[in-house]
Amino acid sequence: MLSSTARNLYWMGRYIQRAENTARMLEATNRMALLSGSDREWRSVPAIYGLEESFAGRHAKPAMDDLLHFMLLDADNPSSALSCMRAARNNARAERNNLTTDVWESLNATWLELRGMDQDRGDGFDYRALMDWIKKQAVMVTGAGYSTLLRDDAFNFVMLGTYIERADNTARILDVKYHILLPSGERVGGSLDYYQWAEVLSCIGAYRTYRRVYSSKIEPWRVAELMILRHDLPRSLRFCLMQIDENLNQLAELYGARGEAHRLAGKLHSRLRYGRIDSIFHDGLHEFLTDFIRRNSKLSGEIERQFLMD
Repeated sequence: MLSSTARNLYWMGRYIQRAENTARMLEATNRMALLSGSDREWRSVPAIYGLEESFAGRHAKPAMDDLLHFMLLDADNPSSALSCMRAARNNARAERNNLTTDVWESLNATWLELRGMDQDRGDGFDYRALMDWIKKQAVMVTGAGYSTLLRDDAFNFVMLGTYIERADNTARILDVKYHILLPSGERVGGSLDYYQWAEVLSCIGAYRTYRRVYSSKIEPWRVAELMILRHDLPRSLRFCLMQIDENLNQLAELYGARGEAHRLAGKLHSRLRYGRIDSIFHDGLHEFLTDFIRRNSKLSGEIERQFLMD
């Protein structure tokens, strides 16, 4: 496969996942802001994506709707859902031969409808309905890929992009939200505390999963354990690295060669596979997550160097 083709498929997967992640994060943040009556939750969103300066530069006295527009429909924000779906659609259009009709048509229709929403937006625009719609459309496009794509190197590159992006997002959500919620004046285990941690779980669609796994009240260390170390939770760090490792191994079988990306993925996967949450907290959760984000970024860079550069 040409490196340009692999790059388009890889970034298509990343951009679709980024749009979905953004919608999930904003939906949960909006609910937390309504519960707490504070703006500190939604002000954390630009920090998660490294967009504090960009957002502050456009909105001197921002309100919640300013953030929602900036992260969902701002064409000048490269991390907005609109920009991500546009980029994913452009990458997919360049690789129509490697995608099924179901994948292309669902992604193209999503982009066209989202663009129309931006053009027709007026006063009283329902951003909450838009967030739910983006989540559903992203799941539909991803599901079309799972259901119809041939399990070849094209599929592997789409999945690599998907899980690299998902792992980065989960780590950033947990790192930023954990440090926002812990210093709260509300006592740990109080009613507000409970609902805030429930919304953190909602960011990755895992509230009901938590209740099934632990059958107990929501506790911060268990939220972290679920999001980091569970092998069977599709948005946990361990699950993402397991999928990255597996797709890289399949590429190694197809191409008959291994490289640095395989070593880095295997090493990071093993660290999560054999990790213990008490050891992570002993050494520092923030330090662990910061190190993971750095290692995941390095792995992404090595995947690009090994497979995606002309």
